[in-house]
Amino acid sequence: MVEHVSSEYTLEIDKVSEAEWAELLVGFEDANIYHTWSYGSLRWGQKNLSHVVLRRGSDVLALAQTRVVKLPVVGRGIGYITWGPLWRPNGKTASIENLRVMIRALRHEYVTRRGLLLRVLPNETGVSADPADIRSTFHHEGFRLAAAYHRTLLLDLGPSMEELRDNLTKEWRRELRIAESNGLSLIEGTGDDLYEAFSVLYREMVARKGFMPGVDIDEFRSIQRHLPEPLKMRIMICALDSRPIAALVGSVVGEKGIYLLGATGDNGLRLKGSYLLQWRMVEWLKTRGARWYDLNGYDPESHPGTSAFKAGLAGKRAGKEVSHIGRFDACQSVVSYALVSAGDGIRAVSSRSRWL
Repeated sequence: MVEHVSSEYTLEIDKVSEAEWAELLVGFEDANIYHTWSYGSLRWGQKNLSHVVLRRGSDVLALAQTRVVKLPVVGRGIGYITWGPLWRPNGKTASIENLRVMIRALRHEYVTRRGLLLRVLPNETGVSADPADIRSTFHHEGFRLAAAYHRTLLLDLGPSMEELRDNLTKEWRRELRIAESNGLSLIEGTGDDLYEAFSVLYREMVARKGFMPGVDIDEFRSIQRHLPEPLKMRIMICALDSRPIAALVGSVVGEKGIYLLGATGDNGLRLKGSYLLQWRMVEWLKTRGARWYDLNGYDPESHPGTSAFKAGLAGKRAGKEVSHIGRFDACQSVVSYALVSAGDGIRAVSSRSRWL
């Protein structure tokens, strides 16, 4: 469907193909793996996806991939946009007006026309745009700030590798030197054989630590198989005498790389394999032209060991702690609001019970 938002803007709803979406995605600085068609279709189901493209003439100004979940019969439910919408095209000055028009169009499509609760988690941490401006834009377009979002660490990839090495904390730099002297080798690429090596290490790590995984690595494997080559995740394996001892999986689509998955065997811990892998990921992201490396979460209160490792890589000057600006909801349907509120309550109880 094509709608004319105004005499200036045109909105395309569920008109684009998968191949066209991939081509459009790489044209945005704020693009990310969570907005790829492969991630959406394999995680949520093809029939639950909706795609929106905002144009002005021939220029594509904004994109949004929405997960739509509706209860049968009543036809009400939720529209969910993760790490979007995308509104910063490559090589152009980002316009808050384009974001405003896109948010208004999304609200009209999913809230007014389809009767859903629309939930948006913007990929915004304040490094590329003023958080106050973005929050104000959502507010004026009928959204309410429903919840804060997670903290993370961003590493600025602008400095040279030498400067970034000097930026590491003293302890992290020492561990990296040890790793570099341990005769380890690195193998990297996008192939299924490398993902299998990662999977073996990951399952060994889970068994050793006895924790409940927060991600489905088999699902990510399916996503990797489905992604077009330019959008595939980067898999890095650290080996000793050709035997994998640690692994890392990352992604970069727009200007920000992200650490997705990691695994370490017993020898990997002893030989500091994770230090070598993360340092290689920094180097690779720089060759891909990435501006930032998102270390994907920072919670020193609940996870002090992992957080200390990430803080050491973020370092003394080039790293910064940030928080996503929040989650925004808009709804007009009493039924959709009640359904989503009930679901939120059930998930909250389930999450708490896992740790009892």
